[in-house]
Amino acid sequence: MYIISKRSLALLALPAATALTAGCDGASTSPATPHAADGRVATIGLRSDVGLGRIVVDPHGRTLYLFRRDAQGRSVCAGACAVAWPPLRDRAAPLAGTGLRPSLVGRIRRSDGRPQVTYNRHPLYLFRGDESPGQTSGQGVSAFGGLWYALSGTGSAVIGSPPTLGDGNGY
Repeated sequence: MYIISKRSLALLALPAATALTAGCDGASTSPATPHAADGRVATIGLRSDVGLGRIVVDPHGRTLYLFRRDAQGRSVCAGACAVAWPPLRDRAAPLAGTGLRPSLVGRIRRSDGRPQVTYNRHPLYLFRGDESPGQTSGQGVSAFGGLWYALSGTGSAVIGSPPTLGDGNGY
């Protein structure tokens, strides 16, 4: 027979209680995974954001950004820049989620020889300051000699909204 202390029982019950109460306030804690028209998981998708509208996200619902210093489909973000703003990579041909134009999705070869996903010829980046899906902390940030913006579904920069905290849905 096993003897379990009250503390051990409480520690075992914590993950279950957390799972049961997650989302009780009506807010989604993780945006839906984007899918391509054929049902496969998409490399990039669209998510609605209260302050920014419909923005481009990765398969985990994390906001993707463009860097204004990038020109003609080439990335100039390397070294410390690429640590703070990791490039979105995909080993296979990237897929567009529902609502995005597949013809605008592509890849470039970075200076390190590895591929980076693009949308409308903009190399795509995540932001280390976004701690969870749905955050847009990198929006409008000036860093590494240029400005960073989320992208709209048309592939252009979303300009004019300040960075948001929380899950991007006003919570």
